Amino acid sequence: MSDVAKRESGVPAPLAWDYAPAPEARDIVSFETRYGLYIGGEHVEPRSGEWYATISPANEEHLAEVATARAEDVDVAVQAAREAFENGWSALRPAERAKYLFRIARILLERSREFAVAESLNSGKPIKESRDVDLPISAAHFFYYAGWADKLEYAFPNRRPRPVGVTGQIIPWNFPLLMLAWKIAPALACGNTVVLKPSHTTPLTALLFTEVCRQAEVPPGVVNIVTGDGQTGAELVRHPDVDKIAFTGSTEVGKEIQRAIAGTSKRLTLELGGKAANIVFDDAALDQAVEGIINGIYFNQGEVCCAGSRLLVQESIYEQLIVKLKRRMETLRVGDPLDKNTDIGAINSREQLEKIAELVASGEEEGAEIFQPSCALPERGFWFRPTVFTNVAQSYRIAQEEIFGPVLSVLTFRTPEEAVEKANNTAYGLSAGVWTEKGSRILWMAERLRAGVVWANTFNRFDPASPFGGYKESGFGREGGRHGLEPYLRFD
Repeated sequence: MSDVAKRESGVPAPLAWDYAPAPEARDIVSFETRYGLYIGGEHVEPRSGEWYATISPANEEHLAEVATARAEDVDVAVQAAREAFENGWSALRPAERAKYLFRIARILLERSREFAVAESLNSGKPIKESRDVDLPISAAHFFYYAGWADKLEYAFPNRRPRPVGVTGQIIPWNFPLLMLAWKIAPALACGNTVVLKPSHTTPLTALLFTEVCRQAEVPPGVVNIVTGDGQTGAELVRHPDVDKIAFTGSTEVGKEIQRAIAGTSKRLTLELGGKAANIVFDDAALDQAVEGIINGIYFNQGEVCCAGSRLLVQESIYEQLIVKLKRRMETLRVGDPLDKNTDIGAINSREQLEKIAELVASGEEEGAEIFQPSCALPERGFWFRPTVFTNVAQSYRIAQEEIFGPVLSVLTFRTPEEAVEKANNTAYGLSAGVWTEKGSRILWMAERLRAGVVWANTFNRFDPASPFGGYKESGFGREGGRHGLEPYLRFD
């Protein structure tokens, strides 16, 4: 009924309204003009003499200059980590190590608002996600692994756990602080030392974390941060005195790392890409499922390795669900990451934006039907509208390749067997979601889905006590839970 018809019928027309801006205070965080490397408990200038600018993807604002570490810098960092490992940290009483992790967790919570703003500024993600997801879960990982530090012999009965040594850790740009916590917390709890390289585009929260290490009085050399590009990461991978590499990132780079350390004694865990299936059966609570679909693919702009980027819908509810999904997409707010109303922030970099645009164009060329809500995008920065493709075939690139953006591909199925077959028809195997009211069907599906994590009637839920990792080209090894300790231990 039109507004005119409503007035004529005596039904009052709804008032037009929009969200008023609700910006988080920017001045709670202040960045240094220039950040050096953090080695041996000190900030030092790079021996390479190289620096680069890091920006805000929301408006391309210059945030700080950051050091670029090269081979000599990485070598000094590894030496500092080796010295700290051999001269005190590995021999420290586990209960004493736990105290440092507890301190880090408490300081992160005390400074959570500052870290959340820094994370949103440097990565482009909405402040409500940084504030309500990234920071609490990051602190929770340090709390959780602090509790395990003096219980390793109970975690692995009848075995004698010992630390591995110096660990090289390389993390991505989509969850900079959370991935840091996933890597550093279990490594320190087990008695290892760390050389961590954050993403080239999102180094700032890792550099702020060095202040947390100082506040917590973590001994020099236990945690070292080297910033730089892919070459920096390659130097860390190749260094002969690194005992273990932990990498989260693209499958392509993961394969290069595996080739680089082949034939060495280095340990390796890889958490790589994904193309997760989010499967909705005809008995699912559709409104709940729609919220799960939205969270599964548009959370963090779809820049999530376990994003539910393939939606599999049972044919009998397909049309009804698509109507509800498109209606819900029209309510998503795209814009300033520091606005508490924002649902979808900025894409992390121009390079990533171009990749998303290229894959979306391929979907249109191959014949899929595209829908995007009518939202205005900011003029500056890197932005992409939330997108859904229908009429998608399994062979389309958008159904096979990881897009790593706010793009959903919808397919249909008739039977549970067909759903499993389509869900597993991918090179990846990181996660999946199942929506149904039948518990037996959930268990039946989970047993057959080739995915490291299967969510039931929810999506993108994480807990430090729950292991996370994949199969096939999604990598190997687990992070989180008791399983996350084992890669950082050797057993006598």
